[in-house]
Amino acid sequence: MIEDALSRTACVRTARRGHLGCITLDKPRRLNAVDLEMASGIERVLAAWRDDPCVQAVLIESSAPRAFCAGGDLKAIRDALLAQGPDVAFDLMNRVYQTMLHIAQYTKPVVSFMDGIAMGGGVGLGGHARYRVVTERSIVAMPETSVGLVPDAGGSWLLSRAPGGAGLRLALTGGRMSGVEALAMGFADYMVPSDSLENLRGLLALRPVEDVFALIAPMSPPAQACALEEYDPAASLEQIVRGLESSGQGTAQADLQDISRACPTAIFAAWYGWRLARGASSLQEAFAIEGRLVRYMLGRADFVEGVRARLIDRDNAPLWQPSTLAAVDVAALEAALVA
Repeated sequence: MIEDALSRTACVRTARRGHLGCITLDKPRRLNAVDLEMASGIERVLAAWRDDPCVQAVLIESSAPRAFCAGGDLKAIRDALLAQGPDVAFDLMNRVYQTMLHIAQYTKPVVSFMDGIAMGGGVGLGGHARYRVVTERSIVAMPETSVGLVPDAGGSWLLSRAPGGAGLRLALTGGRMSGVEALAMGFADYMVPSDSLENLRGLLALRPVEDVFALIAPMSPPAQACALEEYDPAASLEQIVRGLESSGQGTAQADLQDISRACPTAIFAAWYGWRLARGASSLQEAFAIEGRLVRYMLGRADFVEGVRARLIDRDNAPLWQPSTLAAVDVAALEAALVA
């Protein structure tokens, strides 16, 4: 397999179109699951284009319409965890997080086409770009609690800045957003038809980025997209769950089912992460908070069990330890946050 000359890996292809540098994620059989190889390839390209006067903007996109990036390579993290322990596993994840921060802080405008699935690590690669584009095919989510992790990749920063308490709901349930909903929740800036992406790419190659996006009429999401069920930001987790239990609405019962299927410790960790991210002063600070929570969860049995149940055996019957919210060691979790 021939590697790309700039990225030095086959899963990150590059091309120049006018003054636009294009980074194409190219691991379609794995839905572009991001791992250290992919992140390192992106880093090499960004470094090569940083001082190149011929590249005025960078586009990150996928080679396949099904997924921009479906998340991190959780099987690889699980294997590293079992073979070398949680510190090594977390280091692998943290090095990928640094690439996501680099994208957010890049000196040249970065555009992301989050066409198709963009979940977890996909939000990390596309959701912090300066210009974030979704389409009618976009499916955006932070579903980490279902595998014994917490919203990471800077996802807590975006969730904590969604309107009202809607982001908290998404953090706990792992709920999926359409492109319109992602726009309403602050995960994207522009929505265009998927069949117009090629034309948009062509314009970006010829004109300044800000001029191109000025041509796209701002889209006001319909009321139903903005009215995602909200949780009271001031409520405790116990109060939120009791409120769902006493509600007769179908959405509340669906949320209860999602929360009951997720890892109880991860649910508590996601709640803490969301609240702390609300008070964070920067994306970098939010990444640091997430890092402490991720490292804590990697030190538990739940992540290995979650990946087994959801991605390996696919029996969807994880045996969480503990199995209920009431039994979660909240003191240990709080201690990990200040460590």
